Amino acid sequence: MNADKPNLPKTVGVWNRLEPPRIINSKNIFKYMNGAGELYLGYRFRHLEVFDYTSADQGNILVELYFMESPDDAFGLLSLDWGGESVSFDGAPEAISTRFYTAANRALYGGGLLRLWSNYIYARIMAERETPSSKDAVFALGKAIATGTQYPPEPALVQLLPLEIDDVWKLRADRLSFFRSHLVLNSIYYLSHENILDLDLSAEAVIAPYQYISDSGDPKRSQFLLVQYENRERARQALNRFHDAYLPGHKKEKTAETAAGSPSLFKLEDGWMAYKLIGKHIVIVFESPDPESALAILQKNESNLLKKGGGS
Repeated sequence: MNADKPNLPKTVGVWNRLEPPRIINSKNIFKYMNGAGELYLGYRFRHLEVFDYTSADQGNILVELYFMESPDDAFGLLSLDWGGESVSFDGAPEAISTRFYTAANRALYGGGLLRLWSNYIYARIMAERETPSSKDAVFALGKAIATGTQYPPEPALVQLLPLEIDDVWKLRADRLSFFRSHLVLNSIYYLSHENILDLDLSAEAVIAPYQYISDSGDPKRSQFLLVQYENRERARQALNRFHDAYLPGHKKEKTAETAAGSPSLFKLEDGWMAYKLIGKHIVIVFESPDPESALAILQKNESNLLKKGGGS
């Protein structure tokens, strides 16, 4: 891990790095940031190193290096917002956009802020004042972080999602998020203030909408959620808890155990919902415009899951 630790320059343009960096861990993260600490602790956060670059009259630049347990966790933090200008640094794999679902080069810039995924590090580089000079400095720091890094693939769970279904539904990769915590899930797609899916740092989950454009030109969306647990029993218990909490007025059409054979389907105020237990995974479709679409999305994802060996 230390071999990939970035070597940040002492100076960049007119900005000079203060020493030493501030070290933030799970015990003092809430003193460093108000409210947002839970977001980072919702992944397997190890520690944060904060570097301050100062200048006489150009404002400051802040560099935050979030050291995570794995590249998947660093990817997850970037996946919470795909907005911004895509930035490419020298050394990125060729044709990476054809190999990955999301940001082609794993770095996004907007409003003086550069966010990037560099192996097991998630980085944020923020200029106090956005100017051409500060943008150049921010990009130079981003390049220093990315130089010599490995380019691991996106999380295996992300790669299980089909990009399209029946030549109709298209995956919105720009709305795809990888996470582990119910607090993170609620920031993306609110289900409940309680942890009704029994998520923790041992779980993995990905959520993304599928969309198609109707004949009238109106976009139709269905939200898709895939959760992987440590084992099948944990998944079964979580699905039962989810049903009891999320669908209290709906009798189980099938128990979570028999849902392994065929999906459960429900008509709700915001559309059709379907769920199914597949090995140690739960798949759920929300807000589908009709039952046929809900089942098509669920069944195609089930097929992908089983074909790629993820349904055990």
